[in-house]
Amino acid sequence: MRTVELTDTHTVEVGNTTRPEPARDELLVEVNACGVCTTDLHMYTGSLAVDYPLVPGHESAGDVVEVGDDIDSYRVGDRVAINPSVPCNECRACKSGRENLCHDLTSIGGAAKHIIDGAFAEYVTVPAGNVERIGDLDYRTAAFAEPLGCVINGIDQVDLTSGETVVVVGAGFIGLLLVQTLRASGAGTIVVSEPVAERRELALEVGADYTLDPTDEDPAAAVTELVGDVDVAIEAVGLPQTIEQALDLTGPGGRTLVFGVPPEDATVELAPFDLFFEEREVLGSYSLTPNTFARAVALLQNGRIDVDTLVTDEFGLDGLAEAFHQMENREGLKKMVYPGQ
Repeated sequence: MRTVELTDTHTVEVGNTTRPEPARDELLVEVNACGVCTTDLHMYTGSLAVDYPLVPGHESAGDVVEVGDDIDSYRVGDRVAINPSVPCNECRACKSGRENLCHDLTSIGGAAKHIIDGAFAEYVTVPAGNVERIGDLDYRTAAFAEPLGCVINGIDQVDLTSGETVVVVGAGFIGLLLVQTLRASGAGTIVVSEPVAERRELALEVGADYTLDPTDEDPAAAVTELVGDVDVAIEAVGLPQTIEQALDLTGPGGRTLVFGVPPEDATVELAPFDLFFEEREVLGSYSLTPNTFARAVALLQNGRIDVDTLVTDEFGLDGLAEAFHQMENREGLKKMVYPGQ
């Protein structure tokens, strides 16, 4: 089968390898679509340390083509989305329903304590507990289940109440997915802070009520004038300065969510008195759980999320290097790879 490997920083190689055989508790899935994530880009640039060579790719969907001997709940021909996070199901975090915080987490092509080859390949083996049936949902849409599951997990962290005012800092692919999911989850007024005009326009198209350019005006003053106090501020970029912006935007009694992936050595300034005196909270969100993955599939099946607006570029396996190049230059939004092409 054909795969695309990261063999070193900024080095991608397309090659052939033996098609894997599923273990007794696994499925073999023919991958029909796989999204390119910023995590994949971090692996490519070396800002996320991984052992090369590695087949990345963790946002995928396809057809079951072989079933392990111990599995009777799936059949050849089932159409599925793949949850790449494989928990141990034995640690305290797993037993409390927080499998994303598993002490021994494995990821199929993504970021975790253990990383195994992922879905930028024609076929991938997956534990039977890590797929959800997608019915007649198209593969490209179903491949959004993983990032959408992460978004749902993030919104769960802030315990959103219907009608609350939310600011999203950053309108890249994830920021726009957050806007849509916040709208579907009952948010009241949604404001987006984003310096790129085209992305601000898209934010309005997918559900934001207001947008602002943080390079043109002070976000805190502009948001106060627009909507008053902010209940929830979500940072979707992963930079210290945008995290601090989200903290500044959060009103009394509000919650700040760090959703973007910051550098491991990054620090931010925080006024602890504000947390005390205004009862503010600062929260983080990492990955997804089986529960949020299943909910993501349901939202996609019911047409609650517009993915067509978000996909700007599509490639075969040979095009992954170009996808990374575009992402480094902030060109377009979501990149999708079709391994069979």
